[in-house]
Amino acid sequence: MACFLVPSALAIIVSIIRRALGKAAERVRLGLLEALLWGGAGILALEHVWHGEVVPWPPFLTAMQNPEDWAQALHEMATNGVAMAIATVALWGGILTFEKFVIKAPTRILAEKRVTTTLPAPSK
Repeated sequence: MACFLVPSALAIIVSIIRRALGKAAERVRLGLLEALLWGGAGILALEHVWHGEVVPWPPFLTAMQNPEDWAQALHEMATNGVAMAIATVALWGGILTFEKFVIKAPTRILAEKRVTTTLPAPSK
């Protein structure tokens, strides 16, 4: 019921870091991580609204209506929410690795092996 809060918090942190780093953030594609986190958290929040687990009045989460239910919400955040955040960061790392070794490496190797040919001198 509250699992989307962990990826949302991580998305906020990544957004702040990305804006603070400026152009340096493009090198490690923090924009991609930010989009993955915001997209996943948004879809999860929408799913929770759809099932009536998130409501438009405080405390907004039906699992937090009673103080006894807070333990259940915190447990879900600690297990499911953290697992989803780790999976999203792992996916981002996988995409970066794929780009580096599968897409860019062959192009770099071909560029290094490019041989310059010399034309024969014109005969007189």
